[in-house]
Amino acid sequence: MLDREGFRPNIGIILLNAHNEVFWGKRLGEHSWQFPQGGIKYGETPEQAMYRELYEEIGLKPEHIKIMGRTRDWVRYEVPNKFVKREVRGHYRGQKQIWFLLRMVGRDCDICLRATTHPEFDAWRWNAYWVPLDAVIEFKREVYQLALNELSRYLRGSPVYITQGHRKLPKIEMKLPSCAQNLSDSMVKSTKKSTRN
Repeated sequence: MLDREGFRPNIGIILLNAHNEVFWGKRLGEHSWQFPQGGIKYGETPEQAMYRELYEEIGLKPEHIKIMGRTRDWVRYEVPNKFVKREVRGHYRGQKQIWFLLRMVGRDCDICLRATTHPEFDAWRWNAYWVPLDAVIEFKREVYQLALNELSRYLRGSPVYITQGHRKLPKIEMKLPSCAQNLSDSMVKSTKKSTRN
């Protein structure tokens, strides 16, 4: 299902754990890593497609996650001809995506890469939110950066910009909950007492 400009509607998923690390899946039999993503079927809403892809690619069900936000509009990337099947060249240009930011409320052991008979990934890991995108196939990197930038507003703390090469990348400054801050302060005080003795 392509739109008039030759883009296939698609969803992308940025899944966070409790430490605001993001899920990365290693493509089956390849050395590239990516976020879960997939096409929107005829008659599906982006949210319905997201839940279906979430289960098909990493085995998670609605009770395992909480939706934190989504991109306001479609973000697009073009696929180079060498990656496009011959029969659709000239018609298919790439993907247009709605990206979802999800919080995992289940456990790591709920993730299952073999939930279906057609797995997408053969390994997975948690990475820092602003990890460099070198392991992502080149033509998807800009879309990943756009989605990460836009959805970072749903994380706690205010963004602080750091530079990586010639680009500016936002970095999230995390605030400790007050109970954790109190614990941290008391640990510092007890360390000072023990060094005096």
